[in-house]
Amino acid sequence: MKNRVGDKLLAWYRVHKRSLPWRRTRDPYKIWISEVMLQQTTVSAVIPYYERWLKVFPDMRSLARAPLRRVLREWQGLGYYQRAGNLHRAAKIIEHEHGGRVPDNEPTLRRLPGFGPYTTAAVLSLAYGRPLPVVDANVRRVLMRVLGLRGAAEARIDESLGAFLETIFPKDSPGDFNQAMMELGALVCRSRNPQCLACPLRASCRAAREGTQEIIPRPRKLRLEKIEAVVAIMEKDGRFLIQKRPAGGLLADLWEFPGGKVEPGESLPAALRREVREELGVEIKDVRRLTTVRHAYTRFQVTLHAYTCKMRDSNFKMGSRRRWVTLSSIRRYPLPSGSVKIVDFLAAHKDTTG
Repeated sequence: MKNRVGDKLLAWYRVHKRSLPWRRTRDPYKIWISEVMLQQTTVSAVIPYYERWLKVFPDMRSLARAPLRRVLREWQGLGYYQRAGNLHRAAKIIEHEHGGRVPDNEPTLRRLPGFGPYTTAAVLSLAYGRPLPVVDANVRRVLMRVLGLRGAAEARIDESLGAFLETIFPKDSPGDFNQAMMELGALVCRSRNPQCLACPLRASCRAAREGTQEIIPRPRKLRLEKIEAVVAIMEKDGRFLIQKRPAGGLLADLWEFPGGKVEPGESLPAALRREVREELGVEIKDVRRLTTVRHAYTRFQVTLHAYTCKMRDSNFKMGSRRRWVTLSSIRRYPLPSGSVKIVDFLAAHKDTTG
């Protein structure tokens, strides 16, 4: 039975697979880029980024030699910016220590930044034909339904799911099998409204037999944390002040306008003055409300209250992580999506905000 499961899945995949740009190559570099982009991001969103990325960074050398700012700028909008930072760091190591060629063995890959179990197995199976099963969110959902495993779809069960995959894994076509499992989860065994009548694994699926496919896996309740923040728009001689975020943590190494979170019980103008004082060491004057923008990230929703203002004194020190930039050049810097919306507002109202 288990061998028939793999055969049915591969037969279905050969007929129904989507034509995607990264499926038309065996280049380990291009496959690696696509797999990292596809983590936590939809296929439709990734395609234009992937194609544009390969025009800017067509190979390992071009990525390794690029400044981090350019890498983050090309990644802007995909989110989870740590992925881009890991790509850049790993590319440098691969270029300098492995001759620009993605290593073809598991232990070496796992030592590189960003190469966890999934990315390692995906690159080795798709690019090098190594018999390593992959488990992503789509595969996890398919297998939980096939096996009738109730509960939340969490990474802690991946080891047991991988053990089952080993029993149906075709050693002669590992790449196609992994792609087929992921494709089945994306097109048929969807999280909502699964198309069980079109599924090649229906006869072997416990959830389909028991009618539990709609409750397996158990839906996760995501509560978005709501954050209120203030932003200082400071203009001098047609240039705006931006600063670089710290190298670690959320939105690492991106550029943004000065500002930060509003504390409980704090008014917006008071929060603005405090944030500017803490970040820049100066007091501000002529505070005027500019606009409010909202942006939802994966785990939180931020409301940015933007104010125009001026520095009251001359104690400000630039430092290496701050820039005065024109409105036309600010887009060359990698910005968080919320900051992009403020830039869009400034551009649309440039005759009235100066």
